[in-house]
Amino acid sequence: MSSARIDPAGLPFVAGAVLLAVIAGLAAGWMPAMPFAVLAGFFLFFFRDPDRQVRSRAGVVLSPADGRVLVAGPAVAGAGPPGEWQQISIFLSPMNVHVNRVPVSGRVTRVSYTPGKFLPAYHRDAAATNERSEIWIDHEGQPVVARQIVGILARRVVCRLQTGATVQAGDRYGVMKFGSRMDVFLPITAGIRVTVGEAVRGGETVIAVLHSAVRGHQRPLPIS
Repeated sequence: MSSARIDPAGLPFVAGAVLLAVIAGLAAGWMPAMPFAVLAGFFLFFFRDPDRQVRSRAGVVLSPADGRVLVAGPAVAGAGPPGEWQQISIFLSPMNVHVNRVPVSGRVTRVSYTPGKFLPAYHRDAAATNERSEIWIDHEGQPVVARQIVGILARRVVCRLQTGATVQAGDRYGVMKFGSRMDVFLPITAGIRVTVGEAVRGGETVIAVLHSAVRGHQRPLPIS
């Protein structure tokens, strides 16, 4: 059974709603306090951080977030970093877990933050124009880029990694607030293992395999 916890980024929201509920309850009774109590419950739900059964193997790329696949294939023109990439984009609704996980093991070589617009996270141009945080991971000489992208409701991303950190696939590394999008850019030789419209789970679903594993005929299946 998964342990109950919430991401630290949610604590101020929960505490604020509880405080307002207490103040309203003391001043006017339980009825005026009820909306704030419900809001506190929503924040507890939104910032939930369940444990996951991470079973990573060499060359395997895990989903960095819960959600539904928007893009799975060659990178959309202008969306990715310079060069040729494969792209997997995942849309998170407010009902999804918003804690983000490292997609692949390796060393973090770059962490960047880019201010931008607040287009809907599912919009075609969101990857290139919205506010975002990006990490680059070197996996045995192969670069993997994970990008947290804000949306209309998600106005802030939290990234807790620093350049030089050694990470393992499935590690928690940040959170996005109130509906957003996660993009992963992979070498053009990577084998994509998900399709558009598929539901994925952060830290568990295999979304791609890097070429070293493909050449070795390892074909991991998504973990249910």
